[in-house]
Amino acid sequence: MNKNLLAKTVLIIAVLIVFLFGIIGIPSSFTAKGILASLQQRIHLGLDLKGGTHLILQVQVNDAVNADTDRTVEQLKDDLKKANIAFGEISKPDPQQHPEVIAIKGVPPESSSDLRHIISDKFPEYDLTSGAQNAWTVAMKSSVATETRKKAVQQAIETIRNRIDQLGVSEPVIQEHGLGDYQILVQLPGVDDPARVKEIMQSTAMLEIRQAVGGPYPSEQAAMQANNGVLPPDAILMKGTTGAHGQNDNSEGEAYWLISRTSAVSGGDLRSADAGHDENGRADVNFILTGEGGRRFASFTGAHVGDKLAVVLDNRVKSVATIQEQIHDQGRITGSFSEQETRDLALTLRSGALPAGIKYLQEVTVGPSLGADSIRQGVRAAVIGMAVVMIFMLFYYRAAGINADLGLFLNLVILLGFLGFSGATLTLPGIAGVILTVGMGVDSNVLIFERIREELRHGKTPSSAVDQGFAHAWTTILDTHVTTIVSAVILFLFGTGPVKGFAVTLSFGLAANLFTAVFVSRVIFESVLNRHQRGEALSI
Repeated sequence: MNKNLLAKTVLIIAVLIVFLFGIIGIPSSFTAKGILASLQQRIHLGLDLKGGTHLILQVQVNDAVNADTDRTVEQLKDDLKKANIAFGEISKPDPQQHPEVIAIKGVPPESSSDLRHIISDKFPEYDLTSGAQNAWTVAMKSSVATETRKKAVQQAIETIRNRIDQLGVSEPVIQEHGLGDYQILVQLPGVDDPARVKEIMQSTAMLEIRQAVGGPYPSEQAAMQANNGVLPPDAILMKGTTGAHGQNDNSEGEAYWLISRTSAVSGGDLRSADAGHDENGRADVNFILTGEGGRRFASFTGAHVGDKLAVVLDNRVKSVATIQEQIHDQGRITGSFSEQETRDLALTLRSGALPAGIKYLQEVTVGPSLGADSIRQGVRAAVIGMAVVMIFMLFYYRAAGINADLGLFLNLVILLGFLGFSGATLTLPGIAGVILTVGMGVDSNVLIFERIREELRHGKTPSSAVDQGFAHAWTTILDTHVTTIVSAVILFLFGTGPVKGFAVTLSFGLAANLFTAVFVSRVIFESVLNRHQRGEALSI
């Protein structure tokens, strides 16, 4: 064997060893059981093979826009007061359909220039337009509103991913779904309690600490009567508990509270949150604020000693306490919680508050037995298909069929090794991609072998026929593989879940096939020809 052929053979063996390591790693024991356990750890199975939960959620992106414009409303009030600009009312006319629009009423004409100056300097992301009767409209620029909505989706994805990671779900798929619908696809392989996971994901866990202006009221009608039928413009009614901790009455039941529109601190100001117990042994959640959040909280509580403070979670009053003294950076959430509920609440708070609510659109649950059946059927199809192809190649191309079969085997080893190294998830469509790769590999061998046969019929020597066969078939093989890989890349970029699994296995399988069908196959032919006697026919 010449040095060039020896180097090529060593390279092929090295590639085989490397990708075998990718498949099984270093087993705990070199028994069938140990190798199988190592294989299961290296090759990750998708939802359709392992079983689990498939969810589609829709982010209520207008919540994020509303949060921004709510802060702008309060800041506008402060800035106009500081500038001594009179105004009647600052509100949002239609927060549901048009959360980006703010209306300012009662600004005198002589103050219009000052108003424009404030908006342009302090609120560059808004446009100001004038209306009739000293009314003005402050509208968030469309580009800013679009960006806010997109950021809400991305932040929701990251928050959900943080929560799922803390639950220990292996190989979850969490990504944007659909075009322009602000939807999120969540796939959780192997989840044994999908109801709890779904509840944690859907919980917005939007923690806010606000001032309780009035209450508790037994009903909305009672609240309106207590306020002469008109609520203060800077307060809203919110449902919650009657328990007012820090007062004599700690009984808990349904009630309504009049709560300030703006919060002193929110979930974004949290540094940590942990489940614990209060002095009465009841489950609660203790939280610590960031430095900036603690300073704001201390300023707020110092200015409202004797007033009521409401802990609001997901737009519901969880507890109300009287501020006895200035509070700095620590607090707690108490209520009728179970041990599990406090742990889940602490988890969602630690992983970050969602920027907007999420709506449940679809749920599909795949049982583990169905997944196991999919594995059996998919592997059976792959094994039978590959066996039939290998037998055909041996029957039709005789000794050269062994060449093709060795290439197919190495192709499969490289593909599975890639899945092990990359951590990519194998799905049922992924198995279909493996089977299609086998078909493409056979197609490449057929192109090469038929060209070699044609050259032999034209009277070429075996060595020359092999050289010409590979040279002429190479362009066709490259064209078919590149065009198919491009199609697979498009599927990967625009597809979701199982479609991506198909695209991944097909793309890398085709790349491996270029190596096995062209390089490995030629090395085998050269090795055979190297041992041939002069004038000996090539078995093909």
